[in-house]
Amino acid sequence: MLHHALIMLAAGIGIPILAALNAALGRTIGSPAVAATILFIVAFACAAVVAMLTNPQAFAKLAAAPRHLFLAGVLIAFYVLSITWIAPTMGVGNAVFFVLLGQLISAAAIDHFGLFTAQPSPLNWTRAAGIALMATGVFVTQKA
Repeated sequence: MLHHALIMLAAGIGIPILAALNAALGRTIGSPAVAATILFIVAFACAAVVAMLTNPQAFAKLAAAPRHLFLAGVLIAFYVLSITWIAPTMGVGNAVFFVLLGQLISAAAIDHFGLFTAQPSPLNWTRAAGIALMATGVFVTQKA
């Protein structure tokens, strides 16, 4: 379990770095959309290599997967395009603050209702207070 937490911590560390790098690329070349496209090409190549090395037979199961599950690609495209466009004007920290706030809200809803086959974890007052405390903490760091 600790190694999962460390992997997710590293992923969290990477999100603002991704935002800053891609925003800088978008400014450098004059097109946030092209910067996002390049990011997706590099990400696709990395994911394809990992997929081929770890479980290439999974590609055969794609035809049976429910189509709505592919909307995750639309969401990641929306995230990358929006952070690439907005971070240069709003600042990476402020942009990521709103991303984190959105993540807290949607994660609480997904867990509470057990959406998308997630393990249900009802939103009680303790969890709600913890989420509010996390959101407040992120807000305070951006105001300082």
